[in-house]
Amino acid sequence: MAKSRRKAPPQAAPREGSAAEVKPKTKQALLIELLKRAEGATLAQLVEATSWLPQTTRAALTGLRKKGHVIIASKVEGISVYRIQKAD
Repeated sequence: MAKSRRKAPPQAAPREGSAAEVKPKTKQALLIELLKRAEGATLAQLVEATSWLPQTTRAALTGLRKKGHVIIASKVEGISVYRIQKAD
């Protein structure tokens, strides 16, 4: 006996201002947000926030640089901290 497949009823479009319309933040936007903080972010913090591998996260930093963001790396207690330099 074969099962018949039914189509799901069409769903109504989300209403204006509903939560369904709000786009989730991209991981790249999350990186930028973390890098804009006054204290910046370590590679470990960026990896944890994005669930990316460290090499993927470093590649994303390179991609941000290519898009024109000025990313400054400095050492704090032997750990690299990355920040986006604010425009003057």
